[in-house]
Amino acid sequence: MTVVAVVGVVAGLAAGLLVARYVAGRQTAGGSGRAGSRWRRGRLVIAEEQQAGLGRRAIDSLRAGVVVLDAQDEPVLVNPAARAMGLLRTGARPGSVAAHPLVRTLAGQVRRTGVRREIELDLPRGRDNAAENPLGVHLRAMGLGGGHVAVEATDVTESHRLARVRRDFVANVSHELKTPIGALQLLAEALLDATEPAGEGQPDLSEDLVAARRFAERIQHESTRLGRLVQELLELTRLQGAEPQPAPEPVAMDWVISEVVDRTRTSATARRVDVVVDGERGLTAYGSDTQLATAVANLVENAINYSGEDTTVRITATGGDDHVEVAVTDQGIGIAPTDVERIFERFYRADQARSRSTGGTGLGLAIVKHIASNHGGRVDVSSTLGGGSTFTLRLPARPPDDLLATLVSGGIESGPAELRQA
Repeated sequence: MTVVAVVGVVAGLAAGLLVARYVAGRQTAGGSGRAGSRWRRGRLVIAEEQQAGLGRRAIDSLRAGVVVLDAQDEPVLVNPAARAMGLLRTGARPGSVAAHPLVRTLAGQVRRTGVRREIELDLPRGRDNAAENPLGVHLRAMGLGGGHVAVEATDVTESHRLARVRRDFVANVSHELKTPIGALQLLAEALLDATEPAGEGQPDLSEDLVAARRFAERIQHESTRLGRLVQELLELTRLQGAEPQPAPEPVAMDWVISEVVDRTRTSATARRVDVVVDGERGLTAYGSDTQLATAVANLVENAINYSGEDTTVRITATGGDDHVEVAVTDQGIGIAPTDVERIFERFYRADQARSRSTGGTGLGLAIVKHIASNHGGRVDVSSTLGGGSTFTLRLPARPPDDLLATLVSGGIESGPAELRQA
């Protein structure tokens, strides 16, 4: 049961109390005698107590933890599930309690922005094996008015454990594959050298050697593609929390875009695609420079691969008070509306035949999504089938909250402690 549903229950009970008061007041005004008035007031008090007790029992029976903070971040309602999850701490005064620092931080963000906030991460349980057995929680915070904020906590420990098992399996298999893939590439190069076409005055290659060379070229191509797939799987595994995320630092977006243009120059030239840079200069985002360069490069490579010859890919940077946006626009084949919602999934391809011809792995956009999420940003897409696409990477232009940055560094499957605006 979500916080919205809990608040709905409480609001319904409050509305019932108001109706009861109104009815009792009307009856009292039309009644006769003090005895009747006292009798009605007594029944009203009993009804209020019963409904208040019912609302409290309903909240206490939830498996999800519920914490309601007032404008001073003092907990005014905490159910047993929230206590069991460790969302309370010892207060500054003897005998007092306080909400977990993360709960207070989320509540403060809700008050400042006026929008609902969500975060998912692993919390230590406060025992000797806390690092080996963390508590996975999904927190959802929303304002109730008057400075009050309700925070719902859902236990997602098991899903996090399964995600870690899957992530470790992919990482281990990918590491094991790197050695045989490297050997295949070396053998293919050796075979190509051995079947090098003869020079002038030398006899031509036999049909068998020509076929062997063709097969060697194909082996080299596929082994290179497989090596790129393994490398991107490892990169995606790291982004999903296999390794702690680097501390966010100011990143010059001019350097990021220049690095991306340099990385993609060869592929753009080969496909006769012109990469154009415009927009604002001197913008600064916060995060990891290498990851941001990888994200923008993946968007540009994707735009180049799905564009026709003699077209333009445009990189546009814009900035605001709180964010920086980098938009990559192409004149390519576009994306069907049914595929737009799925293109950031791993291995999903909107055009299977085109993806095979370009040698894509199906992981580039998934990597972009996780990099954006890890930086507290997002990536959006707008596209018209046959009319090109625009991918927009939105990044923070200010340092993130220190507390959230510390807690977020642990990470989960959906992106290390993905913090998003609902």
